[in-house]
Amino acid sequence: MSRILLLSLVLAVASVSQFAAAQGPLVPGTGTRIWYDDFENEEWEYIPNNPKASHEQDKQVRLPGGMSKNKMWGESSKRGHPDHIERFHTPPDGIEGSEGSLLMMTLQSNVPGRPSGDLGQDDLICRIPGSYSASQYPSCVVRVYMQPFDKWEQYNAAASFGFRATVMGSRKKQGGGGLFSRSSTEREQSWPGIFVEHQLTKEGSRAFWVIRGSERGDFRSQEITEPGWYTIGMSFTPDGRCHYFISEGVDNLTAADHVASHKPYNYTIESVQGMFFNVFNHDDGKSWSTPWIIDDPAFYLGRGGRAAR
Repeated sequence: MSRILLLSLVLAVASVSQFAAAQGPLVPGTGTRIWYDDFENEEWEYIPNNPKASHEQDKQVRLPGGMSKNKMWGESSKRGHPDHIERFHTPPDGIEGSEGSLLMMTLQSNVPGRPSGDLGQDDLICRIPGSYSASQYPSCVVRVYMQPFDKWEQYNAAASFGFRATVMGSRKKQGGGGLFSRSSTEREQSWPGIFVEHQLTKEGSRAFWVIRGSERGDFRSQEITEPGWYTIGMSFTPDGRCHYFISEGVDNLTAADHVASHKPYNYTIESVQGMFFNVFNHDDGKSWSTPWIIDDPAFYLGRGGRAAR
């Protein structure tokens, strides 16, 4: 290969890299939508098939597991689903024309029938087919309705709600020392996400967005001061980072809504397998969680996707 040709290739690669960097983080919702649910079908229903799973606590899966009639939602075999899942009339100021949203609440968030008195969580899984490389620029978006604070569970929990993705990543691990030092690559599944934290203070309730997570772990983002609708999303790029976006209202996300970009827990994200929701409560057998309402959850591929049917 001639020096001139080699130099041209180097300059071309550098130019592409600079262009990609200048563009900044991918805005969630970019590209082709390959999975979504708008809850507009009045026949939408979730079949719980209780008792639900609690494998994380007692190794019990309790098949067959919950499933929505449209087969797009399913129970987590790890923690089980929220105890109340219902198609719900969309609250005011939601997406224009939307008549249906999804209400989620939970009561027994650890082992069903065995109140623990501890903070617990349940999962509702979006059944997105396949696994997608970070090189395909996957992303996910949802609208979330914040109830007035007097309707929140009156428990000072670390978290009340979470929107999360399932990813596979890797990181370098150093071992030994001196002449015997060696490095290896460890791969692990993780679940980055955007959470809502609730605090009870002498002045009343406070709520914050929490990002899970950065290279060093979770961190608190901006305070939530007003009830109503918010749009949140995450995107994933070939450099192995997760990009977190938060916006008040139901408009599509923009570059201005970018909150943070990180390699969660220092893992370089290689692929994305899907997304899901967490609902938390104080598992005392009588305290229902805060009612959480979502609308139009969607999963996108910025490159190489097929349109959702």
